Parts: sequence; structure tokens; C-alpha cells
Amino acid sequence: MSAHAKSAPRGGKTSLGAKIFLAVVGLYLLLPFAITFIYSLFVEWTDILPSGFTLRNYIELFSNATFWASIGRTLVLCLVSVIITIVLLLLAMYAVVAINRKLGSVMQFVCMIPYALQGVILSIGIISLYTGTGTILSNRMVMLFGAYTILVLPYIYQGIRNALNAIDAEMLIQAAEMLGCGRFRAYVQVVLPNIVSGILVSSLLAESIVFGDFVLANNIAGTNYQNIQVFLQANMDKSSGLSSAIVVVIFLVVGAVTALVLKLQSSARKTEKE
Repeated sequence: MSAHAKSAPRGGKTSLGAKIFLAVVGLYLLLPFAITFIYSLFVEWTDILPSGFTLRNYIELFSNATFWASIGRTLVLCLVSVIITIVLLLLAMYAVVAINRKLGSVMQFVCMIPYALQGVILSIGIISLYTGTGTILSNRMVMLFGAYTILVLPYIYQGIRNALNAIDAEMLIQAAEMLGCGRFRAYVQVVLPNIVSGILVSSLLAESIVFGDFVLANNIAGTNYQNIQVFLQANMDKSSGLSSAIVVVIFLVVGAVTALVLKLQSSARKTEKE
């Protein structure tokens, strides 16, 4: 046995130094959340230590029907826009991997365009283009869902493309064709089940982007469809403690959604291995 093999960690175990490093990084990343949480539990923090412990901010927040409505609206925006984007991209990527590979460069260029579009530019462009047309596209809600679909497009595209490249989707389709399976059926029944984990990972990034957006929701829908960021902005001038409580709840909701998606990803990976 070579010296290199002997020096390798047994069983792939993480060293103590690596664990300590990860713990320090984790504490550093959680520090802003911890400070915000502490601030939300006190009346003021003008000295070294906060003073006036209270749960008033959370009681007021949880009894506010507008707050729960804004959370629900944000979840709906996230779910609908991500599902629409995934469905459209999966159909488009079928043309790339099963019909013409050269379309991949065109697809990549189109999907990267939203990177260059700032929220203000995108919202103003959508409003100017569709307002007053008298069609369903002039509906503010339809415009908002479309805007978020465009916003998360490059992030979900990258995840789906990487997942397809990792499993060599074109080869899988060709192998399925040799066994008498049609291209589209092979794409649906063979390729898609193998990229579920990649789709879920890209959805996580899209989820955080939708939850953190203020510009699109404020410019396109305003108070007509108030998401959680618009609600936060409306309450920032009222109370800093209440605003901190809102931030804490946003963090917990995003964390819960992330944990759910990671659980689904873990289940998908087990299914792929089986």
C-alpha cells in the first residue's frame, strides 16, 4: 500500500480541525440573525446590553392578519413562479438534448438575459408594455407572476442544465431509443426522474430570491398584493423591534421551506440510487 493511501482519512471521516472551522463559519453566519432575534425581544438596545425584555413584538405580529396574508402571498408567488419556470425549461431542454444540441447555446443566451435586468428596469418595462392592453396580461397579478418567472429563470436553468450534463441525458435517450422507447417518453420516464435532485436544488435558490425581493412586488402590485418584503418596508418606520421580529420570522419560514426541499431532495436521491 502506498504512503498516499495510508495517509488518507479512514472511512472519509471529517477531521477535528475541519469540524471546528465549519462550526466557526456557521456561528459567524448566524451572528446577524442572533443579534436581530435578541433585539426583537427587548424594548431598546442603547447600551452594551439590551433592556426591557418583552414579547410584545411577536404578539403584535402574530395577531396581525395582514402579516399572515403577506406570508401566504409570498409563498404563492414563490411556488407558482418556480413551477412555471421549471415546466417551461424542461420542455425547452427537451429540444436541446433530444432534437438539436446546437440549440443549447441559444437557450443559454436567452436564459442569461435576466442577469442584466435590474428589478427597476424589469418592472418598468413590464408595466409599460402590458398596462392598458385590455388583455389578461394587463392584470397586475399576471404581470407579477411573469416578472418572477423571468427573475428566477437563469438560476433554475443553471441547475437543470448541470443536472442534465451530469447524467448525460442525450446518451440515456439514445439508449432508450435502442430499446424501442420514443424520445419524449424516454425524456419523461428516464431522464426527468434522474434530475429531480438538481431541480430541487435550483428551486432553493429561486425561493430565496423571491422571498428577498421588494422592487418587483412594490412597483408592479404595490399594496394590492403585498408580499412579505413590502409588509416589512411598511412597518420599518413604526417600530425597529417589530421590524426585527418580522426579519426573524422571514428567516424561519425560509429555513422551513429549505428544510422541506432538502428532505425532498434526499428522498429523490434515494429513489435514484434504488
